[in-house]
Amino acid sequence: MTEVVHVTDTPGAAEAVGEVIATAFHPGAAQVWAVPPEDIREQVCPPYFAMFAEHAFTYGDVYATSDMSAVGVWFRNTEPYPDPPNLVERAVEIAGPYAERLLAVGDALAARHPHGEPHHYLNFLAVLPGHQGKGLGALLLDAHHGAVDKAGLPAYLEASSLRSRAFYLRHGYHDLGDPIDIPNGGPPMYPMWRPAQS
Repeated sequence: MTEVVHVTDTPGAAEAVGEVIATAFHPGAAQVWAVPPEDIREQVCPPYFAMFAEHAFTYGDVYATSDMSAVGVWFRNTEPYPDPPNLVERAVEIAGPYAERLLAVGDALAARHPHGEPHHYLNFLAVLPGHQGKGLGALLLDAHHGAVDKAGLPAYLEASSLRSRAFYLRHGYHDLGDPIDIPNGGPPMYPMWRPAQS
């Protein structure tokens, strides 16, 4: 039986989580738009996503299946928290000319992020190819939904495709307004909200 583990800030942990996210999202529309060359995308995205996993060790929670085939990165948006340290500089160092588009995705999402009500924010839910469709995403969702429900808080996320939107609809989320437009021809993202469970 697959187990879910709470990932802690140990050497290499953020990098391992970033690698899973990058591999799972490699063919995704947002990543292809942000970093079109496939070989460069393979180099750039793991350390870029690792920045957010590293940040979540302080301001959120990181989960993984015990075999690291799937990961979930959450932020506790119950009080304001900063961006990852030196985000722009690090993005430029990691991604060079592609940093502008990677950061544009983040800026567009941040502009639509709801801040009126404390909640938890699912930044990433990623399952490796070959392990998708086996219930691992649901397993990771349930792991943190338990904590969210115990705290009486809602949850928020942005689905990156209609397929993932349908998945989240099945798990208690609903659309929160119109899709988010990424500037300069980027793909739409779908903001979604899960009300607090009584």
